[in-house]
Amino acid sequence: MYVQKAPEITTIKELKSSGWVSRPLKDELRENLKQAIREKRPLFEGVRGYEKTVIPQIKHAILSRHDIILLGLRGQAKTRILRSLYTLLDEWMPYISGTGLREDPFNPISAQAKEIIAEKGDETPISWVHRSERYAEKLATPDTTVADLIGDIDPIKAATLKKALSDESVINYGLIPRANRGIFAINELPDLQPRIQVALLNIMQERDIQIRGFNIRIPLDVAMVFSANPEDYTNRGNIITPLKDRIDSQIITHYPKDIETGIQITEQEAWVQRADSNIVIPHFMKEIVEQIAFEARESEFIDQKSGVSARMTITAMEQIVSSAERRILLSEKEKPVLRICDLYHAIPALTGKLELVYEGEQEGAINVAKHLIGKSINSVFKKYFPDPQKKNDNDKAYADIVSWFSKGNTVEISDEMPYKMYEKQLLQVDGLEEVVEKYTKIQQKEEKLVLMDFLIEALHQNSILGKDDLDNQTKYTDMVGSMLGSLGNFKDDEF
Repeated sequence: MYVQKAPEITTIKELKSSGWVSRPLKDELRENLKQAIREKRPLFEGVRGYEKTVIPQIKHAILSRHDIILLGLRGQAKTRILRSLYTLLDEWMPYISGTGLREDPFNPISAQAKEIIAEKGDETPISWVHRSERYAEKLATPDTTVADLIGDIDPIKAATLKKALSDESVINYGLIPRANRGIFAINELPDLQPRIQVALLNIMQERDIQIRGFNIRIPLDVAMVFSANPEDYTNRGNIITPLKDRIDSQIITHYPKDIETGIQITEQEAWVQRADSNIVIPHFMKEIVEQIAFEARESEFIDQKSGVSARMTITAMEQIVSSAERRILLSEKEKPVLRICDLYHAIPALTGKLELVYEGEQEGAINVAKHLIGKSINSVFKKYFPDPQKKNDNDKAYADIVSWFSKGNTVEISDEMPYKMYEKQLLQVDGLEEVVEKYTKIQQKEEKLVLMDFLIEALHQNSILGKDDLDNQTKYTDMVGSMLGSLGNFKDDEF
């Protein structure tokens, strides 16, 4: 981020001569947003999928000079949005030097600042703060105290300065007062204990703070923003009604509504550009990874109240690429392209991010993850190839492939198999390459092989081919032969 040099203005006299105008914080945000809208500048860099929903609502809230809460499930970019709000502030802001509240040189609010100005007048020294330092954040935790957020009397400070505890200068200001003339965010607001939330009421409505033991009120100029997860309202806490009433705008976030938006987010966030290997990721593989999240968000095995974070597909993609990277390290001649077997190495990235309901627990986390991958493969398969379940002329598309397997032939693929052997296993299947060439426009040989691999796996997901998993090796067989083979160890009199 490029930061211009701070203005070379060091006193209030010079500040007056410069023509600088004091304005409330929310007016500053509003005017800078208006200018950004006029110039059609993009806001919230890196946030995708909210262009027609969340972002316009945030703009409306800022134009209305509102405090904001973003309400949504995990992994919906709430924190990223809050941390981007500072870009709507002026690049540099002057404040009175020597005070802890970054006070407006033309509108001091503390006794200390007023004393400094009374003593030095126009020669009062000022300093400058960059907008990136005008954003402060606190994660709400059960141990958060009023002193942390608002402040308290500091007896050690009083003893050091030889001041009475009734002197305003012995106050140790909390996080919110120190964010004066800036943006203060509280993440996961329901986790904050109700008695602590009460301490925010004055800030939200009257815009002042009260420190115990003092008959003073310090008017703050701060924009309060919050994030919350709907799950937290029942599981861990809630937002007290008076505080919720004082938050002007509640904006509901959401997960990506289409696969392409999910792909863009994963491409932006996932670490897939490895320095020593440029791994090819076919587009349909990206679709499969994103489809896993869409399947999970509708699965009966997953607790939908907890949500399925966008971080799941990001870490899944990284695991898949690492599986291919390991294969490349085992052989210098290996082609840097993903395979279908790499998808199943994303299971550790899935199991830790899926909250299972009772039925899911009965199935087991690993089996649920495999189930979701299988459903995702099948969903994407039907976007590229005829649906084998529909009884029409298209169901003959796979006749040659099925016939080849019905003759007792098999395909064996492992995640460590050298490229040449991988190619040999797939090219031996009658009709497989022809079907891929007929229904897709893939030209590169490596990607075509992955599509052939994908087609075989999809036929298994449609119960047309059998499949046996043995450690790191997958064996595809004729479905009928596979079923009969599993009965071969039984004697007739056992039925």
